[in-house]
Amino acid sequence: MLRTALRFLSYDKTKSFGALFGVIVATFLIGQQMGVFIFLTDSMKRLVILAPQDIWVVDDKTENVNSLGQLRMRTRYEIESLKGVKSVHPLFLGAARAQYPDGDNTPVTVVGIEAPLFAGAPPFYEGSAKDLLPDGAIAVDIFDDAAFPNTEIGTTLEINGRKAYIAARTKGIRTFGGVLALTTIERARFWANAPTDAASAFLVRAEPGKEAEVIQRINKTIFGVRAWQGQQLASSTVSIILRTTSIAFSVGTLVVFAFIAGLFIVGLTLYSAAIDRLRDYGTMKAIGANNWYIRKLIFTQATLFALLGFGVGYLLLLGFKIGIAKSGLLFEFSNEFLLIFFVSICTIALGGAILAVRRITSLEPAEVFRF
Repeated sequence: MLRTALRFLSYDKTKSFGALFGVIVATFLIGQQMGVFIFLTDSMKRLVILAPQDIWVVDDKTENVNSLGQLRMRTRYEIESLKGVKSVHPLFLGAARAQYPDGDNTPVTVVGIEAPLFAGAPPFYEGSAKDLLPDGAIAVDIFDDAAFPNTEIGTTLEINGRKAYIAARTKGIRTFGGVLALTTIERARFWANAPTDAASAFLVRAEPGKEAEVIQRINKTIFGVRAWQGQQLASSTVSIILRTTSIAFSVGTLVVFAFIAGLFIVGLTLYSAAIDRLRDYGTMKAIGANNWYIRKLIFTQATLFALLGFGVGYLLLLGFKIGIAKSGLLFEFSNEFLLIFFVSICTIALGGAILAVRRITSLEPAEVFRF
């Protein structure tokens, strides 16, 4: 069967290339759009991703981690008094403006974390959390060079008129809400002109197996706050942003059009090739091949297009991924996504083959003598 399918494909190389090209284009376009979508959704929930294992305590109106309200440190002590709580760590986010000696300035979000444990700190590309302890020290992301003219270690600047310098750097820690400048919580409050007991969220670590109980106790006993399991807050954040923006619609539309375009390119090409080979298919039926054999032959051809087209398209997609990674647009495909992706491409190829199958299986063996 495989040998016969290859012979059919090699008969008309132009049409075979056309069908293969359709699968390659569909693979690349769908993968490209989904990669960008994955990057955007990851950036929406980036703050939570830094500490997904913790319980996030925020004000009771917050459902989006990029729009945190303000809490007071007394809430920390209330949480620490609850049964099952192991430790509580404050996190502060405040608006500020960074300015360089040459006059360039940009709005930033100062993120304050508490020493010495630095709960909620991201992995560092250069330096460490301890480098944030000296006066004026901050960490920025190496891909935020569009906002910061220079992200090199030791670069000096001002934040809200106070002297600062870059002491450490992260890689790919970029959020949907803006540019981050990481520092100690006391310094972040000072630069953002916030009260000395201000906090935006509390990262709560519960005793093993007590997470659900702690969340329930916090929500029942402490007024004005809401406790979230990290992944739940991340999902809520993504859901709200997608509902209030056109991101999902834009990406979804392009993916659907890429799917339809690939389906029709493959379908029409295979149908045209089948019409050109009616005599051959008719001869096969005349000498005993049944419709089941013909279907397997055509679907085998479509499967070959799917396998080769997905392979080439995915290689192009990896090249695209490596290229845009230099600008900080980072994303990874999960194994589950790749499986669904491959099944979708097979659906395009096999779905497109249905047109050809319907035409050939309706062919009567006697018709071969009319050609």
